[in-house]
Amino acid sequence: MQFPFMPSPKKIVFGYDPDEFEEFVKEWVPALNPLYVRVERHGGSGDHGIDVAGYRTKDGLEGSWDNYQCKRYKGALSWSTASAEMRKMFVSVVLGHFVLPTQYVFVAPVIARTLRQTLAKPSKARAMFLKDLAGTNDEVITRLTKEEQRRVSELGQQTDFSMFVPIDLDQMLAQHKTTPAWATRFVDVPRERPAILQPPDQHSPGEARYVQELVKVYAERWKNAADTLELIAQHPKAGDHMRRQREAFYSAESLRRFARDAYPDGHFDAILDDVHTIAVEVSDRTFTLGWDRLQAVLEAAGVTALTETVLSQYVRPLDRKGVCHHLANDGRLTWCEAEGSE
Repeated sequence: MQFPFMPSPKKIVFGYDPDEFEEFVKEWVPALNPLYVRVERHGGSGDHGIDVAGYRTKDGLEGSWDNYQCKRYKGALSWSTASAEMRKMFVSVVLGHFVLPTQYVFVAPVIARTLRQTLAKPSKARAMFLKDLAGTNDEVITRLTKEEQRRVSELGQQTDFSMFVPIDLDQMLAQHKTTPAWATRFVDVPRERPAILQPPDQHSPGEARYVQELVKVYAERWKNAADTLELIAQHPKAGDHMRRQREAFYSAESLRRFARDAYPDGHFDAILDDVHTIAVEVSDRTFTLGWDRLQAVLEAAGVTALTETVLSQYVRPLDRKGVCHHLANDGRLTWCEAEGSE
């Protein structure tokens, strides 16, 4: 059996147009520094040389921030292009569009070796920049007043050019892989799901509602022999049943946390919705006891077809039971009919 060829993530990124490349960079930046207060894309006309900004404080461009300059060309990013972007950045600072960034990162699929070598020696990079600045015909500079040009030159002389750094695409991809956006862009590799959470001895506030639903079920079936948590714990059947349901709830909670950390928002909610679609129809049938309704829903959840997503491959039978209790915890399912209902 032959499988279709899947291009590598690197080849996929090489195929991006400039707009898509900037969006890819915006997804990657939070993985580079999770302490950013906000990551914002500026690319477009009038961006003053900012493609993607990572704000280290709530003051945005008036505080500490990093600039990610995206260059998606057919060839390698060269010194001449980088120098032109530096000029644009210094001019924007002099004209008051923003304060000097803490770090200026050149982001490109391929960066010329000569540019890497130059940036590796900040004093050399500054000398080359100032030489280029003195002889440039770049309109970004020539349209300034003499005073503004002097201030640009002074700022360049005073700046530590170690702020300018290149980034390697392989490093970008390795870091992007840790973000939820990876699974939506590339073929996801199998991930190791963390160990299933075990229920704590004491019921937590976060499981109060589904536990209350279970108490109603036991009280309806076994009356005052199992109508409190203390009595349920001592009951020969209700106690063991409660233990299994809590294990299922925490198994599904483990799945929820795994989805939250590994994939974009909404994947666990999709599992909830798939199970609810079938469970609610089963729940609406006529049952003598809430116990019967609960058992019927749990059985149906065990065979419910789930929409194929990157998360569905990790769903275990115990998770399906637990999802029913998550739905009860959210008020989307109940087991015992309210008094007076038909």
